[in-house]
Amino acid sequence: MDHLQAVRARLGQVRDPELGATLEELGMLGEVREESGTLVVDVALTTRACPLRATIERDVEDAARAAGVERVEVRTGVMDPAAKAALMDRARALAQRRAPSTSVPHGASVLMVASGKGGVGKSSLAAGLALALAEAGRVVGVLDADIWGFSLAALLDMREPVRVREGRMVPVARRVGAGEVRLLSMGQLAEDDAALLWRGLVVQKAVAQFIEDADWSGCDYLIIDTPPGTGDIHMTLARLLPQMGQLVITTPAAGAAAVAARAGDFARRSNLRVLGVIENMSPFTCEAGVRHAPFGEGGGERVARELGVDLLGQIPLNEDPDMLQGPLRASGEALAALAARLLDELAPRDLSGCSARLLERVEAALADSA
Repeated sequence: MDHLQAVRARLGQVRDPELGATLEELGMLGEVREESGTLVVDVALTTRACPLRATIERDVEDAARAAGVERVEVRTGVMDPAAKAALMDRARALAQRRAPSTSVPHGASVLMVASGKGGVGKSSLAAGLALALAEAGRVVGVLDADIWGFSLAALLDMREPVRVREGRMVPVARRVGAGEVRLLSMGQLAEDDAALLWRGLVVQKAVAQFIEDADWSGCDYLIIDTPPGTGDIHMTLARLLPQMGQLVITTPAAGAAAVAARAGDFARRSNLRVLGVIENMSPFTCEAGVRHAPFGEGGGERVARELGVDLLGQIPLNEDPDMLQGPLRASGEALAALAARLLDELAPRDLSGCSARLLERVEAALADSA
């Protein structure tokens, strides 16, 4: 190996401080050459305004000097869209290899319901989407990761206490249509009116236990309702479930749309896929045939355009908050259409586990009839 090859091998081990992988693994290290006695190193960044640009340049320079180079110049450029997409694919693959083992099935679609602000109806949408997917015959796990503002136990009327089996928490289950909803929420563990005075590390540990110490086996989907913003809980979820895709929720209001895009930015910084945008509380038509837009119009399209993803659905404002009492009228139709799109387009299923689940159900039926 000549001197330049040895130096390049050393530089390739420099890690991107945000993504945690090496520049060589991420395809960020370009040409390494000598020009007039100076080692010139090309580094491709994901964006010109990369906040960690100075750190990466310094780390490359330090690595070059540690390899015996006296004069070094780092020249940074910006990746084209194809190279950036390839980098994100590599980063996601590396994160998944390093992720801890959980009971979430390999072929399950994990969906984070997120937004940059509160009050956009994330929890009600997560509940409605879970019901719609279950009606379509799927087993849907629901994790209420809003540790302080838990509400899904009440929304889904699944307040039964959580059981523990073989050292794992067993989500509360109920049949819905041809499928099943399985819920795990602080609402099943804490008193309804009790405020949880928990901070950072305790909250992160609780979320980790809901994933690592719970039995999510057999689920086709795992829907995770998250608190507003992009804080500790979201980062813990991204670390534990790097296969997760994000659904960005907004309302038609311009203010909500401006903040919702931050959730998409978090996903990309965390190597998560942004699956698309859902606009909640969209305009609706009343029984008199009059169209109403109490929260304005256009927010969902604005966020989708900014993030470069599809607007997956628009859920009309629903006057009946009880999701378990019959069809949801226009909202129910929109949720069913959204569920169908997730089933058919966004989250193609690995069906290798279907035979095992079928055998489990056959064995259960035989046991009941014995």
